[in-house]
Amino acid sequence: MKSKIYRCNCRKTWSIQNRKTKISAQTILLHGEWMAELKPERKSDPKGFVSTNQAIIINPEAGMLEQYEKVEKLMYDKEKVHFNLMKGKDLFFAKDGTCYIIKKINKN
Repeated sequence: MKSKIYRCNCRKTWSIQNRKTKISAQTILLHGEWMAELKPERKSDPKGFVSTNQAIIINPEAGMLEQYEKVEKLMYDKEKVHFNLMKGKDLFFAKDGTCYIIKKINKN
């Protein structure tokens, strides 16, 4: 089922919403493909969010995050309603509101 992930700055949490539920979390690990969606035509509150059909892990343990390295930040410009990247794979939504593109560390 398609889920949308976005930041609720008033509560300083991440929200995951699909047609059945809405969940809040401090941190999120998205393992798999994602794409950015923009709704600039909304008059009162234009929005951008990440959508996915992939596995979402809510408040992952620190040990799970050690398998990944941060590659770059996924940046959202609220004024222009624009993301620096429109699709990719694997994201970490941090407690401080930052979203990182991550990749699995190869241990050989």
